[in-house]
Amino acid sequence: MTTEVTQRQRAEQAMRRQWFPVARSVDLDKPQSATLLGEKLVVYRTASGKVVVQEARCPHRGADLSLGEVHGENIACPYHGWQFSGENGKCSHIPALEDQCKIPQAAAIRTLACQERYGHVWTALEEPLFDLYDLAEWRELNLEWLAAEPLDSPTGVAVAVENFGDVAHFAYIHRGMMGKLNPQVEPLNVRREGLDVWMDRPLISCEGEWANDGDCMMNYHIVAPGLVAITYDYERLGKRIVAGFPCPIAYDHVKIFWAVANDRDYTGGDLQECLRVEELLYLEDLPVAATIIPREIDWDGNHVEHSTAADLYTMNYRRAFREFIERGQHAPVRLVGEQRVAP
Repeated sequence: MTTEVTQRQRAEQAMRRQWFPVARSVDLDKPQSATLLGEKLVVYRTASGKVVVQEARCPHRGADLSLGEVHGENIACPYHGWQFSGENGKCSHIPALEDQCKIPQAAAIRTLACQERYGHVWTALEEPLFDLYDLAEWRELNLEWLAAEPLDSPTGVAVAVENFGDVAHFAYIHRGMMGKLNPQVEPLNVRREGLDVWMDRPLISCEGEWANDGDCMMNYHIVAPGLVAITYDYERLGKRIVAGFPCPIAYDHVKIFWAVANDRDYTGGDLQECLRVEELLYLEDLPVAATIIPREIDWDGNHVEHSTAADLYTMNYRRAFREFIERGQHAPVRLVGEQRVAP
């Protein structure tokens, strides 16, 4: 009997082969614990400066390597001191063993692909099918990034991205930050190409925290499944950025990594001030986002939803995400809960 594969299962399979952030670069003075789609990972920087992401379970007696220490190019287990190479994951030293030639040949931990970008360490659970995000509009800017403290949200990646990109909620959730706004949304200027969705929208100087910054153009950009950003282009201040990169701890639970960046010529608030303001917006969003049912977008159509023209940007994101799901089926679908065979 053939088991029918759901769109949710296809989405999770595709996400296993997609880059997600698992740590901030600034925190790698000691090993960091991370969870990606239910798998426990350790993230660390070796003595030579190389960033490493590996499975966190020590194959000796199962302790968590994120509680261990870095020794040169190795990570050492906190339980018995077994060391594993940051290059290939093989056990390289066992303190209790007199003859190091007798290290079990199969003693190793899985080493994942990783890169640093936008102030974060990114990885994928399986061989990535997609390039790591690299937004063209940022390449010519001289950006300084500041990674924020991550935020916890009991939602899936797509719900978190939609919340960031939704514009019809400003007049309700963000009254404290943005003051009194007209709830009516003008016709939105949206375009999509494959996994990328753009929207340009003016921000008129308003009440609240942003009242003194003046008018600007908000250049929105989503790349499915998990990058969402706004480049603020102020008439008199220059350009600054806020970007969110939700990491799926589980399919319907994310750790929102995010960051701000200022162009070298930006004359407004410094990075700390920009981060403070954007964090207040996130904190206004989170309580309501936590109530959304279902916790991730229902790709199988089991829940009824109704959309309007004000949802044009997020509806195009959904189309991009569906394309991401289809592109992600270049490998056999591993059903949720199915045992993974270690390489």
